[in-house]
Amino acid sequence: MAINAKTISDDELFYGHKACAGCGGSLAVRAALKVLGPNAVCALPAGCMSAVGFNFPQLSFANNAMITPFAATASVLSGISVGLQAQGKSPREYPVVGFAGDGGTADIGLQALSGAIDRNDDIIYICYDNEAYMNTGIQKSSLTPFGASTTTTPAGCNVHGCATQKKNLFEIVAAHDIPYAATASIGYLPDYLKKVEKAASIPGTKFIQVIAPCPTGWGTPVDVTVDIAKEMVDCGLWPLLEYEGSAVCGKPAGQFTVNRRPKEFSSVEHYIRSQGRFKALTDEEVAGVAAARDALWERVDSLLKKS
Repeated sequence: MAINAKTISDDELFYGHKACAGCGGSLAVRAALKVLGPNAVCALPAGCMSAVGFNFPQLSFANNAMITPFAATASVLSGISVGLQAQGKSPREYPVVGFAGDGGTADIGLQALSGAIDRNDDIIYICYDNEAYMNTGIQKSSLTPFGASTTTTPAGCNVHGCATQKKNLFEIVAAHDIPYAATASIGYLPDYLKKVEKAASIPGTKFIQVIAPCPTGWGTPVDVTVDIAKEMVDCGLWPLLEYEGSAVCGKPAGQFTVNRRPKEFSSVEHYIRSQGRFKALTDEEVAGVAAARDALWERVDSLLKKS
């Protein structure tokens, strides 16, 4: 699906916010709204984007937007969508979109998201994944990767940061046979924009998980956010994937697609060592991350064979 001048709005629909310098989440919201346009209706739970976008008397959203209870983003989106349709407004013309962080999606909001997918409500749910509860002080979420130091998994002599692996949220969502799900990265913005556009064209529930680095929580300079998001894909730790449910792809089982397969992975060690949150990891632990990367791609290949 081609992204062109007619698809991308010249209007800025998310601006004047108070996000930290180099914030990946704000770029993810801004870019998505330039695709969805001024008729989009947004809902955001407690999180970075609601904290920086709704500072009375300044509202950073030029379109309709509201804050939801922390756990209820998908439920609120469902209600908005049904209400608009009751007024005769098509979801294709008035897309209903949620922007929630990883904690508000994979942890607190997972039940509501699962329910919306089960009902197949006509909504777009975008998780801007910065891999921790950044707004409330950099606490661990279930999408925090192994080895990352957070305020609830601090790096010490015995435990070098987060001891658990990042939850595979994409596959959890795909297991619902959702009409459309995708992973994305602000480091590959055209790919992300295409996926937002594609999601807006498909009836039913759509989900996009976009990697959006947080310089404050990741311990990176504010001017390398896009580069580090790109490097996460290039070193193989974040595959760019799509899933189209059986009703969309016309097959008994849903269809998985890899959007980018590096011919040769860049250095996992360079990616890890460039971030302060991983500074306590040993060489052996970094090698373990690289091994987990290889296992991840073996799983991706197995999904492709089954679809």
